[in-house]
Amino acid sequence: MKIKWRQHEIILLTANAVIILVGYLWNIYYSSTGLYANVFIQNNVPFSLFKNVILPDISLGLTIYLCYLWINLYTIPRLFFLKKFEAGFSKNKMPFSNVKMQGIIRKKIKEYAWLFIQVVLLILLLGSVSDISTYLKHEWQFHYPGFSIFFNPNIPDSQLNLSEGFFAAGSIIVLYGLYAFVREVIVRRIAATKQREYNTEILNRVTLFVLVLITLYVFIKAFNLIHEQTFFVYYFLIIPAIAATFITNVYGLFPKKGNDSFFSKKIIVPLLSTSFFYSVPLIVIIHEAAPVAFLYGWAVQLFIATPITWLYYQSHKDKILQLKIVETQLVKSKADIQFLRSQINPHFLFNVLNTLYGTALQENAERTAEGIQKLGDMMRFMLHENNLDFIKMTKEIEYLKNYIALQKLRTQSSPEIIIEDNISEQNCNHKIAPMLLIPLVENAFKHGISLKEKSCIKINLECNEKEILFEVHNSIHTKRVQHLFCIL
Repeated sequence: MKIKWRQHEIILLTANAVIILVGYLWNIYYSSTGLYANVFIQNNVPFSLFKNVILPDISLGLTIYLCYLWINLYTIPRLFFLKKFEAGFSKNKMPFSNVKMQGIIRKKIKEYAWLFIQVVLLILLLGSVSDISTYLKHEWQFHYPGFSIFFNPNIPDSQLNLSEGFFAAGSIIVLYGLYAFVREVIVRRIAATKQREYNTEILNRVTLFVLVLITLYVFIKAFNLIHEQTFFVYYFLIIPAIAATFITNVYGLFPKKGNDSFFSKKIIVPLLSTSFFYSVPLIVIIHEAAPVAFLYGWAVQLFIATPITWLYYQSHKDKILQLKIVETQLVKSKADIQFLRSQINPHFLFNVLNTLYGTALQENAERTAEGIQKLGDMMRFMLHENNLDFIKMTKEIEYLKNYIALQKLRTQSSPEIIIEDNISEQNCNHKIAPMLLIPLVENAFKHGISLKEKSCIKINLECNEKEILFEVHNSIHTKRVQHLFCIL
């Protein structure tokens, strides 16, 4: 399951941008032009609804939106790539030559320099558009002899403050950068938790709720459907509290119930506590009749939200518990595998293999040395790559080639055994789960090879942009009928 925070955020901003634009044009169309033109007419300055109102507002909004897309679709992904590169570099124990080391350092410097240049360019672009928009919307203020965009101490009241636009642009980018940093920290923490799938489901629910909540609010405000401010106070108090109750009950409290009674201390105490906590904001914000408002909110939580969440949980109980239990078992299996790996000292094994490799070369046993080298590469893959959720296809292909090469060494002395492999790395830019393909090849060599009969194995692998095409054919040997069956 994929964390959809970023996708929901982009949908949220895009949907709200469209709603605000349509609502803005709707209000412009139905409002009086004099609302915008009066101040221009009073100062004897020509007025254009498109030039002085529509163009600056839409240009500034569109620029902010495009800067947001650039940061999320280009800048942040490249920054993540750089972090992954640094992490991989720090874990790599292989020695590097001075030339290669210098190349790596130069690449890192270029990447960081380009990230800095992007931030500066975005601030310049956003600040410039902001200043131009301010000038066009307040053009009546700057029509006087000797006007200059630079500060004039003799006329301080009507100057175009250029620095204000750039300061606002820089503040927006810095604040969003801090938010994006917090967002990515949370995403990575959730991705690293033991119950990743379960926590991802909860996070996706939360971000989807925020998307709907804000989009509905923006829609109401954009078209002026509701004018009562009290409505929005309750809107942002009661609805989020009910949503928090839903998440807490369905994914936190009810799955722990087990066979206990609903009114057991294990359930009723946390239920009363959380509903009390979610009703507290009503006391803080609504000063008049605060106790009544609090009791009203608490009653809504207990007698309306809780039964609804319980019915929802009952209808989705199997799916929720299955996700929670399966992932718990998966975590246990991963822990068992990690424990088995910890029993093997990799440094000792690699040192032994290096010793055997050197001994084989001294004795001119080239085939033995080649087999030891490929075995070492396979073990390195098992120790370092096999613990990841997904790996590059090139890593899997490298492991396959090493395994097939070792099998060829084993069967090279038998002319009756034919092994053909056609493995192409072209267009193999996918990511797959490690050790996904090798079981098919292992079974082919296990069941398709006979030292007493003719045997054949054919392995084909090719990729396109969307698919991985993998075929393994092997001979079939029966005990009674001594014939060769090789399905090609």
